[in-house]
Amino acid sequence: MSLNRTAKGIVLVPSLLLGGAFLAAAVWADGPAAANRSLALGLGGALMAAGLLAQLLPESRDVRGGHHSD
Repeated sequence: MSLNRTAKGIVLVPSLLLGGAFLAAAVWADGPAAANRSLALGLGGALMAAGLLAQLLPESRDVRGGHHSD
């Protein structure tokens, strides 16, 4: 497994988990917390988008002598 692919996974998992938590908080917000619903929706959407967009970054090529090991 390449280092770049590992880094993508490290970005993806926490982004999706935190994004999902913020979106769930926005859906189930009651009482005084309901005032922050738009903030929670914005943060949740941004985190999930960042995690998914990180997967679209191209992987770098190995420049150490042309050998590529996965």
